Amino acid sequence: MPDDARPFRYDDPAFMRGPVLGAHCMVASEHPLVSQTGLAVLRDGGNAFDAAIAMSALLPVVKPGRSHLGGDAYILAHPAGAPAPTAICSGGMAPAGATIELYRARAESPRREAEIPNHGGLATAIPGLVDAWSEFHARWCTMPLAGLLAPAVTCARDGFPVSRELAVTLASAKGLFTKYTALAEALYIDGRPPRMGETLRQPGLADVLEAIGAHGRSALYEGEVAERIARAVQNHGGVMTASDLAQHHADVLDPLSVDYRGDTVYETPPNSQGLILLEELRILEGFDLAAMGHLSPAAVHAQVEAKKLAFEDRERYAGDPAHCGFDPRTLLADDHIARRRAELDPQRARASTLAATSTDTTSFVVVDDAGNACSFIQSVYAPFGSAVCVRGLGIIMNNRMRGFSLQPGHPNALAPGKRTMHTLNTYMVFRGGRPYVVGNTPGGDFQVQTNLQVLTGILDFGLDPQAAIDAPRWGHTPEALIVEPDMPAATQRELAARGHNLRTMSRVAAPMGRAQAIVIDPETGARIGASDTRGEGLAAGW
Repeated sequence: MPDDARPFRYDDPAFMRGPVLGAHCMVASEHPLVSQTGLAVLRDGGNAFDAAIAMSALLPVVKPGRSHLGGDAYILAHPAGAPAPTAICSGGMAPAGATIELYRARAESPRREAEIPNHGGLATAIPGLVDAWSEFHARWCTMPLAGLLAPAVTCARDGFPVSRELAVTLASAKGLFTKYTALAEALYIDGRPPRMGETLRQPGLADVLEAIGAHGRSALYEGEVAERIARAVQNHGGVMTASDLAQHHADVLDPLSVDYRGDTVYETPPNSQGLILLEELRILEGFDLAAMGHLSPAAVHAQVEAKKLAFEDRERYAGDPAHCGFDPRTLLADDHIARRRAELDPQRARASTLAATSTDTTSFVVVDDAGNACSFIQSVYAPFGSAVCVRGLGIIMNNRMRGFSLQPGHPNALAPGKRTMHTLNTYMVFRGGRPYVVGNTPGGDFQVQTNLQVLTGILDFGLDPQAAIDAPRWGHTPEALIVEPDMPAATQRELAARGHNLRTMSRVAAPMGRAQAIVIDPETGARIGASDTRGEGLAAGW
């Protein structure tokens, strides 16, 4: 990235914290203990994939509202020297007994259109995280699984000091924990939310993690634990069975990719919604963003409008390819992109009524000395997922069924064994056939909006990854274009003049994710890591 791409200003919020640089390895995650654990594995001789398993396993312990063993995972993994990364997509599959008719029959009010509930057993899809570990470990890891899970086991059994963010999260969820008492048993201390700095112990979760380390995926998807998961879901009104769990499988797939200004951008394929980011980039390639200027009205407007077009295509066409015959490459083809780009009015905002969800997710990135790279994201969807917790084990289940439509004929309509279109996605950018940018962010439907802004910040505007992540951010919903307060005032005025309904929201409250990224400098090989200052994360390397 050129030294003179953007003048350095000490009073610019985008440069309040510089990136972390290392000559050999780099990690970035949403929790300091997770980053330190990954770095310790690398220093102990593990590769990027070993570090990723250790980091992924620790996240349910220290961020239980965002990720858990009852959640999902989507991964891009690049073994050094491979021509492209490999994708693992694991989650969002409906149980065999889940039908549109069942959900309509159990609707809370017959007077309203049937909806999939936010919480409870009917909200719970078959979890994929542990199955993703199994596929991932078998392919690329060099260390035994038990050893990689040991830091998470120790942290769960012996406890860890609760961070301020977790303390606030648990305190704000009292109503949910009152209704779903197994959550309180797993995460409260003496019947109350723990305070910052108190030690939280989760012995049941430690036992499950230890069993997975010893026996692999079967420790969760088969036997007693599977029976207890199914029973907990059914006790809260769901239809998941132990057989559903046993039959789950992660999809190991080729990634989707597009060329963008000479680089190759890879994304997780459907059922991941990574294709939205790729379509946004393809539409924007017809506009000279660099000439428009970073955070200029023209550049922000073009990005927002490209987002709207890509989301419209998701709603119109996207579904599980195994069930509806959807080919995502049709949305990235030259003729389709040309038609959609022609619909982008550079002076006027397009009306959009498509829903935009923000959910609780967490993600991380790892690059090692050999050039192995991993972009990993995992989630239970909403905060604490479906709120179904397996009593005595502390396993929190997802509410990913919320992603399905209950409209027959819709490409994303619910069906037994079908995977919902999934917000989780991760990206890598290759330059000259090698990894250049490795990144991701949580944030539900805001993921592909934030990833777009981070990537264009790096690729179009020459920002380092920390500056690109920390720059003022926007996020579009049907109700408003949310902007952070430090978005340039002139840009805000002009966006409003172009028909955008602006709403200002603080960096802490805004739903636009907490991005993580690593840039590998093509000239020096330096690893340049960044973790979003909107969260409690940390980039670390050497």
